[in-house]
Amino acid sequence: MRAGEVTVMGTLFYDGSHFALDDRLLAHLQIIISLKLRRNEGFFISWTTGVDNGSGRHAIWIDNGVAIRLQFDGTRPPAINREWAESLAMAANTNNGLVVTNERIEPAEDLLT
Repeated sequence: MRAGEVTVMGTLFYDGSHFALDDRLLAHLQIIISLKLRRNEGFFISWTTGVDNGSGRHAIWIDNGVAIRLQFDGTRPPAINREWAESLAMAANTNNGLVVTNERIEPAEDLLT
């Protein structure tokens, strides 16, 4: 999340489970998930949860055999940070899979408005 932005929490529904994630993160994950699944490439996504949600780490295997749904709470699509999306996509190609990181890279341009 960038400075001054309000967090809007959406939901990732996967294999009978649901996970609350930031809309901005979900928008970036949607790009990576669609890219990988179009190529028939399965991969892990993992992220940590804060103390207020019980602490710990989630890891889910994404592939074409399991239905996935993203529900965004915001009505407008978040701006996409190309550099962060590329960083997440590169991570998805590693043995560890896509480990969600904070958005540390300022967007060079917004791809979706």
